[in-house]
Amino acid sequence: QVQLVESGGGLVQAGGSLRLSCAASGRTFSSYAMGWFRQAPGKEREFVAAIARSGGRTYYADSVKGRFTISRDNAKNTVALQMNSLKPEDTAVYYCAGEYVRTYNSDRVYLREDEYDYWGQGTQVTVSS
Repeated sequence: QVQLVESGGGLVQAGGSLRLSCAASGRTFSSYAMGWFRQAPGKEREFVAAIARSGGRTYYADSVKGRFTISRDNAKNTVALQMNSLKPEDTAVYYCAGEYVRTYNSDRVYLREDEYDYWGQGTQVTVSS
């Protein structure tokens, strides 16, 4: 099992940047594919970005492509989401998610909520116009 804790959220003006971090407990973080999701008020939770267990493949929602970057540091058991050129519509609670992947060096990314077994509590990101 892995426990996930997000940090780095806050209030930022449109056009600004934030870096979210997700710290994972346990010694097997490198065995997990990771993802970021977000949920805006009154809306369903949606996929934002994913990174494979290997770190060799990433995938982004069209709405954030070119502005957000997901990365992982297995030595530090962290996954980050660098968010640039933020827009008011990026305002949401951002969640980190993890899925155990048995295959060593797998490049598979997971895009659906129901594919992830482990979730953090979320961190609020608010972008003012």
